[in-house]
Amino acid sequence: MKVEVVFDNTKFIRASISEVEETIYIAFLLVIFIIFMFLRDWRVTLVPVVVIPVSLVGAFFIMYLAGFSINVLSMLAVVLAVGLVVDDAIVVTENIYQKIEQRMKPREAGIEGSKEIFFAVISTTITLVAVFFPIVFLEGMTGRLFREFSIVVSGAVIISSFVALTFTPMMSTKLLKHREKHNWFYRKTEPFFVKMNSAYENGLLRFLKHKMVAIPIIVVTMILIFVLWNAVPAEMAPLEDRSSITVRTSAPEGATYEFVRDYTEKIYDIVDSVAPERESNIAIMRSSFGMVRLVLPDIDKRERNQMEIADAVTAAVRGETEARTFVQQQSTFGGRRGGMPIQYVLQAPNIEKLEEFIPLFMEKVNASGKFEMADVNLKFTKPETRILIDRDKAALLGVSTRDIGQTLQYALSGQRMGYFYMNGKQYQILGEINRQQRNTPLDLKSIYLKNQAGDMIQLDNLVELKETVAPPQLYRYNRFNSATVSAGLAPGVTIGEGLDEMDRIAAETLDDSFRTALTGDSKEFRESSSSLMFAFLLALVLIFLILAAQFESFKDPFVVMMTVPLAVAGALVFMLVFGITMNIFSQIGIIMLIGLVAKNGILIVEFANQRQEAGMDKFEAIRGAATQRLRPILMTSFSTILGLLPLAFASAEGANGRIAMGVAVIGGLIVSTFLTLFVVPAIYLFVSTNRKTKVQKS
Repeated sequence: MKVEVVFDNTKFIRASISEVEETIYIAFLLVIFIIFMFLRDWRVTLVPVVVIPVSLVGAFFIMYLAGFSINVLSMLAVVLAVGLVVDDAIVVTENIYQKIEQRMKPREAGIEGSKEIFFAVISTTITLVAVFFPIVFLEGMTGRLFREFSIVVSGAVIISSFVALTFTPMMSTKLLKHREKHNWFYRKTEPFFVKMNSAYENGLLRFLKHKMVAIPIIVVTMILIFVLWNAVPAEMAPLEDRSSITVRTSAPEGATYEFVRDYTEKIYDIVDSVAPERESNIAIMRSSFGMVRLVLPDIDKRERNQMEIADAVTAAVRGETEARTFVQQQSTFGGRRGGMPIQYVLQAPNIEKLEEFIPLFMEKVNASGKFEMADVNLKFTKPETRILIDRDKAALLGVSTRDIGQTLQYALSGQRMGYFYMNGKQYQILGEINRQQRNTPLDLKSIYLKNQAGDMIQLDNLVELKETVAPPQLYRYNRFNSATVSAGLAPGVTIGEGLDEMDRIAAETLDDSFRTALTGDSKEFRESSSSLMFAFLLALVLIFLILAAQFESFKDPFVVMMTVPLAVAGALVFMLVFGITMNIFSQIGIIMLIGLVAKNGILIVEFANQRQEAGMDKFEAIRGAATQRLRPILMTSFSTILGLLPLAFASAEGANGRIAMGVAVIGGLIVSTFLTLFVVPAIYLFVSTNRKTKVQKS
């Protein structure tokens, strides 16, 4: 017997992890490249590069101790760590190398250079860890997904800072030495770096003479954040290409199996013709519904992606109105079954209210251009016969309502009345009227029952039959009678826009007795959005307090925090330009930006404070500090950007989430790095404490 695997959900997971592993190697090579391009000496390049494998081994050791598995998100954390862990080592190595170039002995340069940069390294490390600290303790979907991610990144950063302050200075003293004559590549490229430093210094001097410009820049970025935050579409997570589409059919109440079979086979033929690239097509029929599962080849073996094929299938089956047809794609964090992205719960005090308002609500939902298809689980489609008892006549004839109920129960329910034994076996006695005498509702009236006097009374004299419809099943949510409206989204519409449309329809249609709630992916989306916003604000507060304690000032942290709006505005601009939604991955990326961009501000402010304490005035201190820190800031920023670049250009399985995070972080770093080099020195002149005066007083 030959067994063939038609559908394997684990294939997507294995391919995603393999893709992320490949991304790690690419990111590692790109980081080495950018470090060498700036330092232009293999000896100097080797010192910070060694930190990467050491820190990553440490990160895997933390995963082992914590009992974490190697999964897509933990490996994504390792990819990010490749670009992050090298930052501290670059700053330390570059500072030591500068002192060696100034003809200081390697041992002395290692000690003095490390001492000089020690505070900045500790500050940046604590800042990055503080960013991820709130994410670790988040509840719900976000907490479950990104707890491992946060711990792995934080652990790698902590290990890298320890290595940068111990192992890196030691290696620097052994490998680095003053060269009277540099290599050919260094000599050819040095004029470019000299011109870059000179151009930045001249540009900074002109900007500081008109430092008031910094305030409008920050105000504009604030306004830009407010506008773009609402303009960028929001969703739980971008839909991933899992090479699988499910088409579900739902027949009307009371439909025969033959009807469901014929309709599902018709849909099967349509799907088969619309998606010729499919690997297999499976049809399953049940009593009231059917399912067609379309299995596609791997991404690299077809021209259209899963979402495009799903849109084509949706358009093809839209004209089939004999029954309801739903095209579903498995959500990124949902179960294997998948489901509609919109799950909107209507809660009412009684079933009559739902029966009155559901048709009006569904009419507006179906008329909206935001939704592709819609359905409600509470359907008033089951035929029902209600027996209305004439109590006055029953009392007159000596019949109680209990007698009527018991008679109907014995006649129709097939209830067990007792047992009898025959040939050593026990049999149940079931009471029920013959099928021929109970085929129609009118047969109920022909049933006889005894009154209190023992006379036989026909039921026709006591009851009235009313034919109506009722729901096959009743639903409750938070103790209320409820109905869940499920809806698919039109192409280009996100779950956030869909929920806003549902809220609008509910406000227009429902009265004050109704309450609404969310379930499924919709609930997870709203909860994750609120929890991530809480994490973002908490990270800001934590970083400010930590920097205030380290700088012993409330002014200097304020200067550093001015980098945050620059980064967030840059991230939102890039997300809007490249069509990235506001989802759980891009939001985590924006939270990461707080720690990444604060690092640049810390380097500038710390060196400016050191220069002031050495006797320089505030203007010369910040000008010299910014110029001196230009190269390390560019190196660390570009190394992080290039480390994330493979994420932004990912194209394999599970790439959409990685693309969202990569674009958000890269966009924020590019914009903030450029603006930080000018805005932070200007704000420093406005806000920072005059430390030279403080030293003189003491």
